[in-house]
Amino acid sequence: MKETIHLFHINDIHSHFEHWNKIVTYMNNQQAAYEEAGDIVFKLDIGDHVDRFHPFTEGTMGKGNIQLLNEAGINGATIGNNEGITLPHDELDHLYEEAEFPVTVANLYKPDGSRPSWALPYYIRVTPKGRRIAFFGVTAPFTELYHLLGWSITDPFYEVERIINELKGKADIIILLSHLGLPSDEVIAAKHPEISLIIGGHTHHILHSGKRINQTLLCCAGKYGMYVGHAEVTIDEGFISTRAGLVDMRSDGLTVADQLMADKLYEIGKTTLNETILTLEQPLKTDWFHDSDLSKLLCQGVKEWCEVDIALLNSGLLLDGLDAKDVTKYDIHKICPHPINPCILTITGEKLIQILNLTRNPDWPHLQVKGLGFRGKIMGSFVYDGVQLIDRDNQSCWLHNGKQINTQELYRVAIPDMFTFGHLFPEVREVENKTYLMPEFLRDILAWKLAQLAS
Repeated sequence: MKETIHLFHINDIHSHFEHWNKIVTYMNNQQAAYEEAGDIVFKLDIGDHVDRFHPFTEGTMGKGNIQLLNEAGINGATIGNNEGITLPHDELDHLYEEAEFPVTVANLYKPDGSRPSWALPYYIRVTPKGRRIAFFGVTAPFTELYHLLGWSITDPFYEVERIINELKGKADIIILLSHLGLPSDEVIAAKHPEISLIIGGHTHHILHSGKRINQTLLCCAGKYGMYVGHAEVTIDEGFISTRAGLVDMRSDGLTVADQLMADKLYEIGKTTLNETILTLEQPLKTDWFHDSDLSKLLCQGVKEWCEVDIALLNSGLLLDGLDAKDVTKYDIHKICPHPINPCILTITGEKLIQILNLTRNPDWPHLQVKGLGFRGKIMGSFVYDGVQLIDRDNQSCWLHNGKQINTQELYRVAIPDMFTFGHLFPEVREVENKTYLMPEFLRDILAWKLAQLAS
């Protein structure tokens, strides 16, 4: 007997809600039409729906996002790194308390080796004609960061193999919800033809018709809700066929209803964060291209918070200044929305001088930065605390506490963790001795330092 299963999927929404109304309307309309025709419909989220750059997510600590997924009728989800490592341990542990859908993360554990109650290794749904569909999820293994937050994250490739072995005889179709990224999905597909579909995320890839590797079809719908994915699985007399496509949510522009929904969520977040935390008697300005009071204050705060010799950061982290007035949580969030933590490097003076010299690159202040937790526009010039650059004998010279940096000595240097990921700053990424400080973001440190100033 023939059965057709439709899977509508979203990934990496990152709390971009401008298309959310359209996404929900589209999926609901499609579900109604296909179910009326006798087909089966699942709606799936592949992680990073949460992003604390948005006041709605910040104000509700992600629980508002889960309510949106409930209202959209999502049938299953996995987590991304934004759920996993930008929320404190207890916030993640309670994030899905009111979820009306199963969450599957096969490679997330408690430190004692048990699974969180909300994180299933897999789940199985049975169709009206008795076909068993197994869904299981894995997420990107930011091992050290999960450990610092009180979790244990395991090798996703090991877990994929283990789950597939466990599903032998239990499932007719296996579908992987993967927040690993396209390169990892390709490796899994090549090794595990038992998987019919890999619905992916994390690397924001756009696969308009999917990508087939042997018997496995890879799917992904980009980012920010620009697309909704539609994968179709047909089972007939033991044969399984799959196809995939994307539907562009931007094609008709933003409707009034779309904008109203986005504005409503923003206002909910703004209201939730409307809590005064300090009063400023004098305004604090910021400048992306020159030293400013606010950027210097943040850098000083990072140095003190991390208890290090030196701190450096890019002024583009601060999107605006602060007026002389009562300052709320919303005000701090608005000017520093990034889910970025501080990181301590322990490096030789020689390495420190190399890094400091690279931060003087004249092209960097205007560099547009995307990803890595950065939610601003451009890099901005660098700001330093605990170190200064002078001219000595017609040569530039870096000083720490008034003395020339010793190339053989070890220094502890605090930086934004964004520089330890990706390809932006390989000289920093390659440093072996790194310590991440979590769960506080840079904006939490800014608020802490401002409170000192105000008192």
